[in-house]
Amino acid sequence: MDYLILSPVVLPIITGIVLLILPQKVFKNRKALLITAGISVVVSTCLTLFIISGAVGSSVGMFCIVDDIRIYFNIDDTGRLFAATAAVIFALTGFFSFGYMAHEKNEKRYYAYYLMTFGVLVGLCFSGNLVTMYMFYEFMTIVSVPLVLHNGSREAVMAGLKYLIYSFCGSYMALFGIYCLYRYTDTLDFVGHSTLRADELVQSGNVQLMLAASFLMILGFGVKAGMFPMHAWLCAAHPAAPAPASAFLSGIIVKGGILAVIRTVFYCIGSDFLRGTWVQTLWILLASITVIMGSALAYKERILKKRLAYSTISNLSYIMLGLAFLSESGFRGSLLHVVFHAVIKTALFMFAGSVIFVTGKVRVNDLAGLGKKMPMLFRAYTVAALGLTGIPPMSGFVSKWYIGLGGFSSDIPVFSRLGVVALIISALLTAGYLLPISVKGFLADENNGSMALHYKEPPRIMLVPVIVLAAATLVLGIFPVPLVEFINGIILDCFL
Repeated sequence: MDYLILSPVVLPIITGIVLLILPQKVFKNRKALLITAGISVVVSTCLTLFIISGAVGSSVGMFCIVDDIRIYFNIDDTGRLFAATAAVIFALTGFFSFGYMAHEKNEKRYYAYYLMTFGVLVGLCFSGNLVTMYMFYEFMTIVSVPLVLHNGSREAVMAGLKYLIYSFCGSYMALFGIYCLYRYTDTLDFVGHSTLRADELVQSGNVQLMLAASFLMILGFGVKAGMFPMHAWLCAAHPAAPAPASAFLSGIIVKGGILAVIRTVFYCIGSDFLRGTWVQTLWILLASITVIMGSALAYKERILKKRLAYSTISNLSYIMLGLAFLSESGFRGSLLHVVFHAVIKTALFMFAGSVIFVTGKVRVNDLAGLGKKMPMLFRAYTVAALGLTGIPPMSGFVSKWYIGLGGFSSDIPVFSRLGVVALIISALLTAGYLLPISVKGFLADENNGSMALHYKEPPRIMLVPVIVLAAATLVLGIFPVPLVEFINGIILDCFL
């Protein structure tokens, strides 16, 4: 029975491989492909939610790859939080894809890699030790690159190569840290607290080596999260990918880097070892720079999907900043923002994709007056934009509140206060690059001449997921307590 926990990992990966192998003639029409992909999406989502509910065993060991290093899966509350978020976004983005991809080529290949990416993500969430997590982290890069390369344009190919090179560079930095941790930890398994033998490190005089290894792991895994100075791949990859792939990349895939940092810092190294060191100071500084830089670049950007990509860079560093504070409040805010940002940013990229699908418009200035033709879509966008800005009672306010409290409770007084200032500046810039789209969309005159008469709401299969996510943005802001209480249980493990 314990091996059942691998079903949401194995099933979508196998289904994706089968879709790649089968010739196109097997799917005589698009409907057959959509039915196959739809069943796979629904079954994979339901299996994931069933497994994380605790209905079956929560751990299983597979085999040793070298010495005593084994491939091991264990589902804890941190894994449940990330897997549940991934499953919900995966399902909604999948159904959005069924409408959007009608105008794209190579649909079979897209759904194949989309399913495989989800299976690998679940494997990452269910990983029970650092080596298993690292293996799935590498797999995640490999299977998600084709989503960026999908349309085959020169821009897409260059963006995919940049994504691949940056990700592998980050992975090798993290691998050096894993070597060091293997030498100075009792186990690489995630046991809910630090396993670092700090006393032995002090006696051997290798404290600075471990601090350097810790920073390389944070920076290396932070590549996936787009933290400065390893952020450039993200603003290239997201605009090049199809809109649903961009939504999944921005909402979920980049969170793999966040999960890897959490596992490294709080489950292996331990927050006490890093607190007050140059690693924490530099981590806070880099995250603060990225928060402001991402928002400033988004404010200047005129292509909508690229603006949202820069916004993702900024908001992921909100999460990194909260973690860098190494405080309970900051950690709570970061985990909340993992969920809230996934919901909000997926909705925003779906909005961009819907506009492109209906009108072909990609520039922000071309959206004036479209709110009158697509009122439901623009209303959903407005709710999501308010959520990302952090205006109460939207969910973004709750997570940013806790991150701010984390800064004031941090042991790094100067830099932590600067981090809070960066959050405030970024919130103002976020309002400046998101809300004018709503204002001009509803109040300005159309820029599209007679063609605007033909614009209407996108198909329901695309519109409904955006509305659902916008509603979730509001509901999670009004009723955040159940999620906060769940995260408090994770905090008890990480801050013993």
